[in-house]
Amino acid sequence: MKKTVFFLAITALFCACTKRNANTQGNEDVVSCDSFEAVEVKYATGFTVRDSANIRLVDVGESDHFALVHSGDEDVPSEYTKICVPIKSTICMTSLQLSNFTVLDALDVVKGLTGTKNLFNKDVLQRVEDGRMVKIGMEGNFDTEMVLAANPDVIFISPSKRGGYDAIKETGVTLVPHLGYQELDPLGQAEWVKFVGMFIGKEREANEVFAGIERRYNDLKDKVEHLDSEERPLVFSGEMHYGNWHAVGGKNYLAQIFRDAGATYVIDDDETAGEDLEFEKMYALAAQADYWRILNSYEGDFSYDALRASEPRNELFKAFKERKVIYCNMKQQPYYEISPVEPDVLLKDFVVIFHPELVEADYQPKYYRLLK
Repeated sequence: MKKTVFFLAITALFCACTKRNANTQGNEDVVSCDSFEAVEVKYATGFTVRDSANIRLVDVGESDHFALVHSGDEDVPSEYTKICVPIKSTICMTSLQLSNFTVLDALDVVKGLTGTKNLFNKDVLQRVEDGRMVKIGMEGNFDTEMVLAANPDVIFISPSKRGGYDAIKETGVTLVPHLGYQELDPLGQAEWVKFVGMFIGKEREANEVFAGIERRYNDLKDKVEHLDSEERPLVFSGEMHYGNWHAVGGKNYLAQIFRDAGATYVIDDDETAGEDLEFEKMYALAAQADYWRILNSYEGDFSYDALRASEPRNELFKAFKERKVIYCNMKQQPYYEISPVEPDVLLKDFVVIFHPELVEADYQPKYYRLLK
């Protein structure tokens, strides 16, 4: 049993309590206390939750531990940072984090963000324009005055980014890692909506939102599971950039969606999350692939001519010749802004391309379409 110590009550602004999620994957017993709505973690691997008495303990990764409480009086384990919930204000560092607040109808809690590039949400843009949300600058170059102006109870950070968090730490605001970007399972990434829900007092709403995502995703996934290998098209992904082709590995989030959509990924046997390849290596792997997935931020209308112009050898791929490039333009679609909580929609976009007979005839893809 972990040693506990008594924390003196502090002001609501700096009160930090911890919420800990016991990863219940493979464990049907979810212990909850009277003060908190029960939260079960089924797919996410980056956080765990455990409830005890009036405290919710949340472990994030291996090194960050938070105790979520409803008042500042509770004793919490000494290695945990106390956070009083629900929090009333925060700053989001990534679009993935922002998507959690959007789907929970909780944008009032978001008082700051890094920027608005490639954001489509009119509500968010209006909040930035009228000052309800402030822009704090990008990682590594934060404006601490703007951080303080947002007056956040906590700040959700993304440790993989360029950092620059030392300056923010000096403000005394608790930094909470949001590791949704590390999840390799599409449902695991979407399940981080429960993580945010715990901090803002919307556990019930988060549970309901995720239950819908899970049901729709798995219902569609089940429709393709009967397909044998001959019925599964071969697909590859990416483009050449600065002399290298970044190819996602077999453990990548995207590779899993391809599999769940009834396709075979060209480097499915690669156990890494991704690597940079020379063109010749990628061509050897994907020359005869049936489909080619591309996500970029092209100015204007992307086309096969533009794809050829960016790298003349692109026309050698079978998928190019047969006009089977699957495309999403982030300047035209809110991909990173909302897709993290719509893996079911991403899945459906791919299924309607790979196996159109399994999707209603009038379905209109949201993100990905065959390039014309």
